[in-house]
Amino acid sequence: MRLGASLRTAYAPMDARAGAQAVIERAIAARDAGLDSLFIGDHHATGPFPYYQNVPMMGRLLAEWDDRPAGVLMLLPLWPPVLAAEQLGTLASIAKGRFILQCALGAGEHQFGAMGQTERTRPSRFEAGLDIIRRLLAGEKVNMDEPYQVREARIAPIPPEPLEVWIGASADKAIDRAARMGDGWMADAGVTPDEARDQAEKYRAACERHGRTPTALAIRRDVHVGADDADAARVAEPVIEAGYRGFRSEAVTYGSAQTVAERFAAYAEMGYTDVIVRHLADDQSEVLGSLERLAEVHELLRDA
Repeated sequence: MRLGASLRTAYAPMDARAGAQAVIERAIAARDAGLDSLFIGDHHATGPFPYYQNVPMMGRLLAEWDDRPAGVLMLLPLWPPVLAAEQLGTLASIAKGRFILQCALGAGEHQFGAMGQTERTRPSRFEAGLDIIRRLLAGEKVNMDEPYQVREARIAPIPPEPLEVWIGASADKAIDRAARMGDGWMADAGVTPDEARDQAEKYRAACERHGRTPTALAIRRDVHVGADDADAARVAEPVIEAGYRGFRSEAVTYGSAQTVAERFAAYAEMGYTDVIVRHLADDQSEVLGSLERLAEVHELLRDA
């Protein structure tokens, strides 16, 4: 099983440069821990809470990363597809290794309204947008009338190697779409282990229906790795008890390196190839300590 990092880029109001530096420090810690991949997310119109946007931030983080895979999440219905393709082509050219697009429908009336969109048309915009992006990044010239008006579009640079696409999905119809259109699939951070098992089975069945062989079955887990189980509980449990993201307690993972590795190994048994971790803690020193201990988790998973 591969172990990657999804760095939090949303923060409480603070000095803007301090928040940006915190993201960079976490990327360096993930690199030094030997993690297999690096990602950052996508959200819009979050003020007054800072959210460091994925394209410029990933461009900066790639200066600290090596040739292991990296990528960004894009909520595709919110992105003009030609612009998205241009940004992805540039990032993939900066990256020293494989570049991965994680993408999803996105949600939230405020976010969609701020970007001049509606949630109602998400599925059609997602499918058309992904088709345009892939064609442009393959070097094609693209024309389309609906739902996007695109005329004689062609971009450069294109990625040095084909862009890999992981589609995030939880609903049955969305899982089927991920199997039909994606190279890989990503389970949501909020699912419980039982739900993760059920969804992985549905995804594999959908891949078989569509004649697809996936490159990845990934799941994001929000974590804290402590010096021991008690130390991890000291950090994680107050966050969970405060209602962290509305998640159920079974959906988060915390404990010693041994405990976390055992819980992640259970996902490998379900057929998952990648666990992508995001940290529960806000405190920078706690997050950096957890990232350092993820090196041991990584080693335990590799030896399992």
